Amino acid sequence: MTQTASARMADPAAAPTRPGDPLVDPVFAERYRAMRARDSRFDGQFITGVHSTGIYCRPSCPAVSPKPTNVSFYLTAAAAHEAGLRACKRCLPDAVPGSPEWDLRDDLAARAMRLIADGVVEREGVPGLAARLGYTTRHLNRVLTAELGAGPLALARAHRAQTARVLLTSTALPAADVAFASGFGSVRQFNDTIREVYDRSPLELRALARVRERVAHRPRAAAAAPGIVHLRLPARPPFDAAGVFAWLEARAVDGIEVAGHDRFRRTLRLPGGPALVELGAGGDAGSPAIDVDARLASLADLPPLVARVRRLFDLDADAVAIDEVLAADPVLAPSVAATPGIRVPGCLDPHELVFRALIGQQVSVKAARTALSRLAAELGEHVDPAGVDLLGGAGRAASDGGSTTVPHLLFPTAAAIAEHGADVLRGPAARVRTIVDVARRLDSGELVVAAEREREDLRLDLLEVPGIGPWTAGYVSMRVTRAPDVLLTGDLALRNGAERLGLPGTATDLDALGSRWAPWRSYASMHLWRAAGAKP
Repeated sequence: MTQTASARMADPAAAPTRPGDPLVDPVFAERYRAMRARDSRFDGQFITGVHSTGIYCRPSCPAVSPKPTNVSFYLTAAAAHEAGLRACKRCLPDAVPGSPEWDLRDDLAARAMRLIADGVVEREGVPGLAARLGYTTRHLNRVLTAELGAGPLALARAHRAQTARVLLTSTALPAADVAFASGFGSVRQFNDTIREVYDRSPLELRALARVRERVAHRPRAAAAAPGIVHLRLPARPPFDAAGVFAWLEARAVDGIEVAGHDRFRRTLRLPGGPALVELGAGGDAGSPAIDVDARLASLADLPPLVARVRRLFDLDADAVAIDEVLAADPVLAPSVAATPGIRVPGCLDPHELVFRALIGQQVSVKAARTALSRLAAELGEHVDPAGVDLLGGAGRAASDGGSTTVPHLLFPTAAAIAEHGADVLRGPAARVRTIVDVARRLDSGELVVAAEREREDLRLDLLEVPGIGPWTAGYVSMRVTRAPDVLLTGDLALRNGAERLGLPGTATDLDALGSRWAPWRSYASMHLWRAAGAKP
């Protein structure tokens, strides 16, 4: 998909695109052509509603293409549900990566979608969702209905149904556990919603998935150990999973993380309590994925975990569009060809990422890792190491030959760093003061760093803190809010990588040249870091 097509699909006026003459409506024509071509690159980016049959499909559905007059295009499954349509049994339109629009866009609708995926509606209700976004519930409902074709309750309901389908088809959890893990308030509500959306009972959905596995001769995933949830999260190809794992391995904090070339284990705070998570590369080149094994304090933590893992690995990025723009630059083209589908690693915990950025600025990755490991050892919360090694054998080495040390610490909270950071942190006094100041602001709520923040507002809030400069503000924006168009020209390693590729090595010249990589300068940054010769 071209960058122009991506921009068009982000146009709120195009959602939903109603039946019409494709020669008159260019957005409708573009989507209809993608649907007729059964182009899988568009799966998850929009939904085809077929009114003559009452179903909605992914663009690559193998069914006979409907007439244009019988078709509407929607940006969300919830909008299709509101139009009285149910999911296609043949193509399972939600069994695909999510739309990249919610990372690319930074408007109210996109930020709301990030929070809905994180399970905020289930935990705090629509008033809580609206409060986080800084609007009234009435205004939020009006905006989402106008732009996405459904209000926040309908969007959350569709997300619960999709989460339930994933759990039913990829885990052995009892149906009642699936219901509550997906955010449903009761088993009856769960059963009614699944029947309405998929025209099958939950157990029929699970049985159908097993039949499809046998027909396709796909081996079933090994059963998870008791107390562990296993599922597979699809990625939009091409997908440079190795690059993300290498990034995580280079920055793994002792006691909290264990990383290798295809596996990453760590502890994590979720709304319901601490979690132990193992992530691994799954699928194949045509259908890449990340496998997740998690031991959770509450099954209700599964939706926020899934949302955060998707952000960490940038699973929904439109890699084809990104590579197309970057490869148009002859200097970057060889790097794009060598590493198609490069990703910008996100983060699992925004507060943790802020401290990583503050401690890591102006020092090497190795030095930052040492300092963070010392901080974790002094102020991190200990968790029971029993069962930490989710795939069995607490003392065994990782499959990639990694450390036998298992995660047993939670990253220190902002409150702990605010209280004791001055006694533990080392380095220039000014930097220590900044870190402790930021910890106090985060703990009090004076500073809010979260995925739903408007990017420019977050950047300005960070720059107001004494000791935080453009590099830190840009880095946090890139990784926490998934900002796709950040070029950190103040980063020495990035400039070194630029010089190795024959690009200008000064911040001013590189910034001017980088405009031709818009709106994907964050991804260009990853190529420049790779070219620097060190681990990403």
